[in-house]
Amino acid sequence: MSATIVDNNGKLILSGELNFETIVALWKQSLPLLAKHSQIEIDLSKVTASNSGGLALLLEWLKLGKRENKTIRFSGMPDQLKSIAHVAGIESLF
Repeated sequence: MSATIVDNNGKLILSGELNFETIVALWKQSLPLLAKHSQIEIDLSKVTASNSGGLALLLEWLKLGKRENKTIRFSGMPDQLKSIAHVAGIESLF
């Protein structure tokens, strides 16, 4: 299982699996990328699988954005993540 994050001029493109095995590394990789921009789009269209760990990562990015006055939005959210957010009652955050 693996996942990557790439900065394309403020658009962070995630690919691979978002789960408990990959989110810590993605979080660490994302911090210097997020620091470079005030408006960030996180593109999830290349995410192949996710679980609640992936949703937790998205929430942490939102918290970081709020704390550091950054605008963070998500695009291409896979249905699997949307379903988890719906069950958790937080789909309005995305």
